[in-house]
Amino acid sequence: MPRILPTISSPADLKSLSFPQLTELAAEIREELCRLAEKRSIHFASNLGVVELCIALHTTFDFTKDRLVWDTGHQIYPHKLLTGRYEKFETLRTQGGLMGYPNPEESGFDLFLTGHAGCSVGSILGLACGDNLNHPEEKRHNIAVIGDGALASGVVFEALSHAGWLKKNVTVILNDNKMAISPRVGGLAHYLDSFRMNKTYLSVKNEIHRLLQKIPRLGKITEKLLGQFKLAVKAGLLGGAMFEELGFRYIGPIDGHNIRRLRKFLTMVRQYNEPVLLHIFTEKGHGFRPAEQDPTTYHATTPAIKINGRTAAKTVTLLSDSEEDTPKIPFSYTEMVRNALFRHMKDDRRICVITAAMCQGNMLEPIRDLFPDRFFDVGICESHALVFAAGLAKSGMKPVVDIYSTFMQRGYDQIFQEISLQNLPVTLLLDRAGIVGADGPTHHGVFDIAYLRPFPNLTVMAPGCAEDVEPMLSIALQHDFPAAIRYPKCTAVKISEDFPPLEPGKAQVLRSGKHGTLAACGGLLSNALTAASELAFDGFDVGVVNARFVKPLDNVTLLEPLRQGRFLVTLEEGVLAGGFGSAVLEAAVDEHLDTRKLYRLGIPDHYVEHGERNDLLADIGLDVIGIKKTVLKMKNG
Repeated sequence: MPRILPTISSPADLKSLSFPQLTELAAEIREELCRLAEKRSIHFASNLGVVELCIALHTTFDFTKDRLVWDTGHQIYPHKLLTGRYEKFETLRTQGGLMGYPNPEESGFDLFLTGHAGCSVGSILGLACGDNLNHPEEKRHNIAVIGDGALASGVVFEALSHAGWLKKNVTVILNDNKMAISPRVGGLAHYLDSFRMNKTYLSVKNEIHRLLQKIPRLGKITEKLLGQFKLAVKAGLLGGAMFEELGFRYIGPIDGHNIRRLRKFLTMVRQYNEPVLLHIFTEKGHGFRPAEQDPTTYHATTPAIKINGRTAAKTVTLLSDSEEDTPKIPFSYTEMVRNALFRHMKDDRRICVITAAMCQGNMLEPIRDLFPDRFFDVGICESHALVFAAGLAKSGMKPVVDIYSTFMQRGYDQIFQEISLQNLPVTLLLDRAGIVGADGPTHHGVFDIAYLRPFPNLTVMAPGCAEDVEPMLSIALQHDFPAAIRYPKCTAVKISEDFPPLEPGKAQVLRSGKHGTLAACGGLLSNALTAASELAFDGFDVGVVNARFVKPLDNVTLLEPLRQGRFLVTLEEGVLAGGFGSAVLEAAVDEHLDTRKLYRLGIPDHYVEHGERNDLLADIGLDVIGIKKTVLKMKNG
């Protein structure tokens, strides 16, 4: 039972604690994280790595006045524990409980709901500028904590460049743990690694800096040469030259697990009224040996993890070439897509895969290991991933960009300019499309249908069952046009042993109905079939159509119930505004059909909170019960 943690109702309670007590508090926070990890899936290793930093920040600054933004907010758990949410911590990532990301509705200490990487620096700069304009007499410290994995995002460098130019009082804490979710990649990673190999300490750097300032003025030419010498010495010995060139005072690197040392340098940072980059070294998973040794696996936990370090072995399964055992194994859509992609890559050397720091989440490790020359992890740089894919396509390759739906939208302009406008054969795989569960509104992939539909040349597909996955990928890879395939975070249900082949642009009628039809787009197909079967017992004959294609839309099949004067209910795990149902409605209007018998079920016009996927679907009427209620309303209306 923790001794100190229950007494912390706000960061003000930390002020009276001694350094030994703060160290004990850090251990209690880690114990609390381990305890919760045994019960449910949480972001684990990243939170273990920032415990001391969080304590040092809250004991050095007053964030009732100062500003703090955590980048990629899944590392927010220690912050929640220190800002009055210990009593509710048990509810983390449960429906109606604490969110797994910063949430301004929970606490005034959370300024933004940060679920995507790279936005903290721009946000904190905007706050600093706004505060200067609104309250120029007040001095506030503005701090952004960003990981080295997120640092490579283009939006970060845009913000760093602007902050260095404006010379505002902002501090960027670079939490360098050599990781994103998986080990970081790219040239910037090598640059940061050079700091770990350089044993020069800040005290020595400052002494060199003071000596350089004492060099006498000996004439213009000599002074110019000495000025260049100073810059060379600073770059070679002081480190952080890249950041200093951007206009930041670079401090570090320092040990991010030493509370006393962290507070010393954070106190130093308070003295500056200019952009500062404080570089700290931390260890992802610090304090829990298995997470230290394997931070990738322990990035997010399952209840299998035990405090003693034992966990069920993680296996990655590839389908056999014969696929004889496929019907017996409940694969997720992510696995199904990965396995189909794997087989295609064995047969066609032009196929290559690009991901944006999500190799593990997209289960691409076997492809990375077996086809290393055709696998590209670009880091948290979705826009670049899409431009890079366009270049590969132009060269004659068949690039596949595999990124979560919620992250793919970060490259919206590149889908437009570099892929759709050029009509290049790039395949977009949008994993975790729809409701994703406990990660909540920052990660629900509910906008992709609406943002992909407007693009000319782009084919948009949504598998309704396991049988759709392979043929959809084949269509995308065998044709000279851009294509997108969206699929949810759930098990890929197998519908039938005798499944007719998929025809490009054609929907599939699974059952006919004399009263009306359910047209399901994507992973809600199994719910539609179950609802139709249960309604049959009540005397309602309802058909089911597997839409398969959002664009081009199969108007002939989908609009037939309306032509016959029957009701039509569209189902989608995406926003109603501009989604699949809207596409059907537009087609019905163009055909001058009576749209009063058309009802659209999907994500309403508000952000869906976190919770179990099935519970959230039930809340918005997309479970079997909700679908049946809608059908009965249409039938009786």
